[in-house]
Amino acid sequence: MIVLLPASDSFRIINFLEDPVTQHPRRTFLKNSLATAVLVAVGGTGLLSPHRALAADWPKDAFTAKKLEDAVQALFGSATISPSASIKLKAPAQAENSAQVQIQVSAELPNVEAIAVFVEKNPSPLVAHASFSGAEGYFSARMKMAQTSDVVAVVKSGGKLYSARQNIKVTVGGCGG
Repeated sequence: MIVLLPASDSFRIINFLEDPVTQHPRRTFLKNSLATAVLVAVGGTGLLSPHRALAADWPKDAFTAKKLEDAVQALFGSATISPSASIKLKAPAQAENSAQVQIQVSAELPNVEAIAVFVEKNPSPLVAHASFSGAEGYFSARMKMAQTSDVVAVVKSGGKLYSARQNIKVTVGGCGG
């Protein structure tokens, strides 16, 4: 039902068949449904596939290696590592919770390309790997340790590998033994 009401110099048209409360959500629902259908259709054709994310190489061999030397070789292509005082490894001497051991690695070397953290006695020694491009050589994370072990931070700088090492004692239940 349409009613014409006199306004100052013109008439206002009111349509009582359309509820003003539900009209707006209905239009929004239809627009969102159409947009979703278009995205699904375009996504199905492969036009919106994440090429950059799919192009990233995952160092599977390094993460599945069982020995520290094998993991370093698989990750960097070389197992020749030189100890360096320019790499600072900050970690607790004794970890009360082996599931969350905080570690920080900072490298005062030029052109840091990558930082990797290894736990020698873990079933899979490689814990973390970060690649850099024009960034400061700093990495911080929490890691899980299976038992008391040496933690090794390996930094790739200028095509060479440098390392720092620290032994972390893992306590059972935080009781010191």
